[in-house]
Amino acid sequence: MENELPKRKGMRLARYDYSAGGAYFITVCVQNRRRILSEVLPPSVGDGAPDVPHLRLTKAGETVKKHLLSSERISGVTVDQYVIMPDHIHAIILLDPRKYENTQNGTSRAPSPTNKMLPRVIAAFKRFCHLEMGEVIFQRSYSEHIVRDAEDYETRKKYIYENPNRWYYREIQK
Repeated sequence: MENELPKRKGMRLARYDYSAGGAYFITVCVQNRRRILSEVLPPSVGDGAPDVPHLRLTKAGETVKKHLLSSERISGVTVDQYVIMPDHIHAIILLDPRKYENTQNGTSRAPSPTNKMLPRVIAAFKRFCHLEMGEVIFQRSYSEHIVRDAEDYETRKKYIYENPNRWYYREIQK
């Protein structure tokens, strides 16, 4: 049929328990990739890292940082690494389900209802950002990668650390 919509790939790994403990690399993008969260500034001498671009958070970026870090108020959640780029964020979130306190009954009211720990943490983070800013700034979905081992963790950590460099040098080449 010509009116059939294309099949979308599911956001979640089949048969994976998202309440399982471990590390998750997540990416959350701003709607329409608007550059509202931070500015990537050129490297400057005298700040201790002369070859490294700097991030300056906007007011929206400060709000995002506040609510991302406040996710740690949820028992069993640790925001291990993060970077707030102009139009997206990356973070490594550690989950310890033994400490997680399920304080809600029933399913989440998120667009993709689930009682699993990671999606609920991300939904709460986004909801608090949207409430404080008075508008929906993030895309509906997000991406996550289950960190599988120490080498994978180091790769993701390095990616977060180097993201401002990649952004800056890609932008000056345009």
